[in-house]
Amino acid sequence: MSEVTRSLLQRWGASFRRGADFDSWGQLVEAIDEYQILARHLQKEAQAQHNNSEFTEEQKKTIGKIATCLELRSAALQSTQSQEEFKLEDLKKLEPILKNILTYNKEFPFDVQPVPLRRILAPGEEENLEFEEDEEEGGAGAGSPDSFPARVPGTLLPRLPSEPGMTSLTIRIEKIGLKDAGQCIDPYITVSVKDLNGIDLTPVQDTPVASRKEDTYVHFNVDIELQKHVEKLTKGAAIFFEFKHYKPKKRFTSTKCFAFMEMDEIKAGPMVIELYKKPTDFKRKKLQLLTKKPLYLHLHQTLHKE
Repeated sequence: MSEVTRSLLQRWGASFRRGADFDSWGQLVEAIDEYQILARHLQKEAQAQHNNSEFTEEQKKTIGKIATCLELRSAALQSTQSQEEFKLEDLKKLEPILKNILTYNKEFPFDVQPVPLRRILAPGEEENLEFEEDEEEGGAGAGSPDSFPARVPGTLLPRLPSEPGMTSLTIRIEKIGLKDAGQCIDPYITVSVKDLNGIDLTPVQDTPVASRKEDTYVHFNVDIELQKHVEKLTKGAAIFFEFKHYKPKKRFTSTKCFAFMEMDEIKAGPMVIELYKKPTDFKRKKLQLLTKKPLYLHLHQTLHKE
């Protein structure tokens, strides 16, 4: 085993233990973050084509399966309605497999498949990639159909149970205006609620893939149930909407732009909010408008007072 591979396995092991520790302590936001970061690293190695890898194709497949299990555990922590959750004790069975990946030759303990080739980037990770957004997307997707295949099922959560005196919020994402709307492949929106430091206050939710595109609009028409009562949101919090789409040339799902609404904008009825250039700035310190054209994210809010 080379020193590089030894160091890599040590980093993976440390990350796995951090996630499992956060999970066992009930620090779910931190656990989800750790699991998703490790899953991305494992997925990247499982799909690597370089010749200097010490991992065999079978070992890469096992690494990919571990990444899938990390995603399953992450999804279970974010879901309130999972029928067959992937439990922490199940996940812990994978730690010795990951540690001894170079010598592991038994059947994988769970019936899962490696994560797909597509890669979802962490916020800001796009900054490290060299590509020109406008030039690259100029011809991509031209002539694609007006409807999207349902490849992303979404991770939407149900409305919160009612509490006396508390207000729950439903946000309908109607559509988003983009100059190249017709060229976006498998677009969806990630919705999160962050405090002023960019820390998640609720589970992150993904919409399903958009229902259709028309002229300069991508249509969603989907309801997001905020996972915290309005009265319990901290001062300075904001609701973020990240528009993401698949880039076949680079084989990953990338954030194209984002929008957000602050607490004083929570009011019943329709609203439009401005779009900003990536990377997503959860702290709202360095905001740059995506375009000077009148293109926005169109929402409709419904307040449910108990």
